[in-house]
Amino acid sequence: MQESVIYQDILQKGLQQGEERGKKQEAIELILRQLTRRLGAIEPETEEQIRALSITQLEDLAEALLDFTSQSDVINYLANISPSQANSED
Repeated sequence: MQESVIYQDILQKGLQQGEERGKKQEAIELILRQLTRRLGAIEPETEEQIRALSITQLEDLAEALLDFTSQSDVINYLANISPSQANSED
């Protein structure tokens, strides 16, 4: 069974999904640490919004946060991401 093409395909897809989840989780944790270090404690609502972002959006946020000087910068940035964009790129 392990040698079947279907089994190998399913296994490969599972591995890819696991890698993507791991990459996303890593990005989230790094961004939250950076924001906390730069701006202090992050509001739970803001953290939830960040955790809902796609990997691409997290990468964009990682660059943008270098310019943030206050929590309102984070809130404004997140508010400017369209809702359809936030859920379509996971």
